[in-house]
Amino acid sequence: MKNAPEKPADLSAQIASQIRDAIIAGDLIVDARLPSESELADQFDVSRPTVREALKRLAAQSLIRTQRGASGGAFVNRISFEDAYQQQITTSTLLLSMNAVDFDTACEARFALERACVTLACARRTADHLATMRAETHRQQQPGLTDEAFCASDVTFHRALVDAADNPVLSHQLAGAVEGMQPLMNMITFTSRDRARIVTLHKALADALDAQDARTCDDLLAELQAYSCALAAEFMAARK
Repeated sequence: MKNAPEKPADLSAQIASQIRDAIIAGDLIVDARLPSESELADQFDVSRPTVREALKRLAAQSLIRTQRGASGGAFVNRISFEDAYQQQITTSTLLLSMNAVDFDTACEARFALERACVTLACARRTADHLATMRAETHRQQQPGLTDEAFCASDVTFHRALVDAADNPVLSHQLAGAVEGMQPLMNMITFTSRDRARIVTLHKALADALDAQDARTCDDLLAELQAYSCALAAEFMAARK
């Protein structure tokens, strides 16, 4: 790790970045203990509160963990897909909610990624995946189901399709698209969408996945994308 510049705009961010780079490069291995706050302060020529803030940044990214006691300190964490999963959801939600990504772009990415799962999902789906999808389509037809509950069911349905691909990298990438962007996309379209139409498409998707018909799955997801974008366009036009 190199010493931080003497007068950076944000020392803690730069220190965190340098430690993160050392972890990624393998200079700091999993479970390695970082130098103490005093040692890091001397190394970077900064105050201990600045080092403490840098460590908080790294802990927030699940890159390190802290332990108390005589054998305590800051240690390089063994990050898992589960840890990264929630971060992906949070980041994607913020990007869309802050208008950093427009609806059509988010919709395009979300369905392109899901369609990338289809071939693997058709080959690897289990009875549990299919049961989850069919249970959600049944739930979506219940009278009196709130918009929030319908949205949650929609996410669970598509999450099962993604998980059927049995690929943790794809699941991680789609965490933000399905569980981060999908709820906000639902909030935009729920007032004018036809639940029956969506349920029909969901039933057909489950049947196509059961039949291992990847082409039909792809076509159905493309139809869902077109319908979502059309609803969003109507919503935006009504607000003008």
